[in-house]
Amino acid sequence: MQLIITDAWLAKSRAFHLSGTKLVAALLGLSLVLMLVSLGMYHWVFLKGAREGWPIIGSLVKLVVKDEFAQRDRFMRENIEVMAKKLGEMQAKMLQLESLGERVSGLAGINPADIKIKPGQGGALVSGRDLSMEELQATLNDLDELAGQRADLMTVMESRLFEQKIKKMMVPTQLPVQGGNLGSVFGWRIDPITGKSALHTGLDFPADTGTAIFSAAGGVVVTQEFHPQYGNMIEIDHGNDLISRYAHTSRVFVKKGDLIKRGQKIAEVGTTGRSTGPHLHFEVLVQGVPQDPQKFLNAGRNLPSAPQVAKVTPAVTSAPVPQMAASAGQPAAQR
Repeated sequence: MQLIITDAWLAKSRAFHLSGTKLVAALLGLSLVLMLVSLGMYHWVFLKGAREGWPIIGSLVKLVVKDEFAQRDRFMRENIEVMAKKLGEMQAKMLQLESLGERVSGLAGINPADIKIKPGQGGALVSGRDLSMEELQATLNDLDELAGQRADLMTVMESRLFEQKIKKMMVPTQLPVQGGNLGSVFGWRIDPITGKSALHTGLDFPADTGTAIFSAAGGVVVTQEFHPQYGNMIEIDHGNDLISRYAHTSRVFVKKGDLIKRGQKIAEVGTTGRSTGPHLHFEVLVQGVPQDPQKFLNAGRNLPSAPQVAKVTPAVTSAPVPQMAASAGQPAAQR
């Protein structure tokens, strides 16, 4: 395409040659300019009409705004309803947790009132469409407070149960010799060496020399020495004035001051000291006074069967000394 432009007197003229590509580009550019001008005019007229309250434009603006607010309100209500349902589920689970906590607190010996735990709170939520955002927030705050209280209670119960477990592990209730028969029991008997009546202050477990001896409970070794009557002797302090004693051992694997775990191998059976044969003499002392170890072992889980406990083998035993009197803090005078 060729365009010729002349002035009013036809004195001058100028020719322009437009190819197909240039013509298309020119038309596109012109269309873009017209669209921008139209958009600007529409925007100016629409804003001016909305501000000045022109009847048609004002009605159109109100319709658009009303629809937008309706969509927002519907979206908010739907979200509140979903949140309310989730909150209801959380409340139900919290009530279950509260009930469980009350049962466990009884096992732990804890009264929730002693640690300022409020009584149970909860209940069914109203429908999400009837629940305002303020009510939802208030319910969430109450639930958060209740969850914090339950967490405090669980922490206290965990501490108390852990304390009880530790105390249980510190009581000598485990057999010191596994699989062995019980020889002489606690109480008065005829001393196998002197033939006179004497108090036997522990339990004898006959076993072959070298049989493993295990700690009946956790504690600290307070004595590891050779005693004229007990032979190689170990004493373990379990706290609360409770001590277990292991005598006549052949080999010892611990020393004074060692921290001992429940069931740890501490020595091997022997016949050192005042003894008629290889066996372990086991004692339990409370405030230095010998107690019947069988009462502690009966409270344990790893006891031998009743016939084994009742079986007495007096042929191999510790030899007691006549007229023994137990005194606090000192070994008994007979085995």
